[in-house]
Amino acid sequence: MYMNAAPSVKYEIIRVTISRDNNLLNISELCKLAGVSRSGYYNWVACEKKRKELEEQDRADFELILLAFQYRGYDKGVRGIHMRLLHQKPPVVMNPKKIRRLMAKYNLRCPIRKPNPYRRISKAMQTNNVAPNVLNRQFKAFGPRTVLLTDITYIPRYSHHAGGSLKYTYVSVIMDAFTKQVLACVCSTSLEVDFVLDTVKQLINNHGGELRTDTLIHSDQGCHYTSTKFVEILGNYELRRSMSRRGNCWDNAPQESLFGHMKDEIRLLNSDAHQQIQRKVLDWIDYYNNEHYQWSLAKLSPNEYYEYIKTGVYPLSCISDECNVRGSAPAPPGV
Repeated sequence: MYMNAAPSVKYEIIRVTISRDNNLLNISELCKLAGVSRSGYYNWVACEKKRKELEEQDRADFELILLAFQYRGYDKGVRGIHMRLLHQKPPVVMNPKKIRRLMAKYNLRCPIRKPNPYRRISKAMQTNNVAPNVLNRQFKAFGPRTVLLTDITYIPRYSHHAGGSLKYTYVSVIMDAFTKQVLACVCSTSLEVDFVLDTVKQLINNHGGELRTDTLIHSDQGCHYTSTKFVEILGNYELRRSMSRRGNCWDNAPQESLFGHMKDEIRLLNSDAHQQIQRKVLDWIDYYNNEHYQWSLAKLSPNEYYEYIKTGVYPLSCISDECNVRGSAPAPPGV
């Protein structure tokens, strides 16, 4: 078993064997038996101090990785950790390869998103108000506040007042396709169309002054988005409509991805009531907008990226010689 081990393991066995009082073999014989060179063993012994220093440095760097990994209670992958470290005070630049190596060394696993094999499509309240696919997957072709995506997702919960029966919290979201900001979010215990209308009203109240005259709202062909009330409210606010092709989730891919990340990162319990789920969802939306850094957004959060687009001022001044550099520092990203 030990003959297939790494050289460092063999060297350690040789050193332990030599230290025993009953050992009758010299170093040359032990190295020959282990299949390693005598010079290699002596070099390993001479570098012991350096190995300890490197181990201490790895441990210190891993502590930084672990804090970034667990920040605000939402686990992150290698890129998420890298970007979180850039936003620390003081900021730390750490090469993603180094982060990956240390995570493997100390057995810290990245969360892996699981695909959703089944998505129930409601046919109730269906009308013929289907709009063409004007967007045609050009999510980032027209700048901020021009293309808005909207959809509904279902979060299961158990009702304590109905014998533990399965209930759902429904989440309606509107996001900016260019900046990936969540601009409006409403949670409901009912699938009535009103909570989708409330999402549009929240969008107008909070961001109405930022919208353009040709702003497009893109959705799937669900019953809420083909309802007469939804068509009317968009018309009242002079917002254009666009719809995905039937059964084609790729036509609204950024919105589907947002819901996937949200469900993976929110820690839900079977005992959570609607109010608890709503608090967790809104807290995650706040975290996502302000501190969920994304590689495709120049390593910024959605809100930071929007300000970057407006002002042209890149907020990560840490990518410079002033930074506490650990590993190779990446070049400043462009847009």
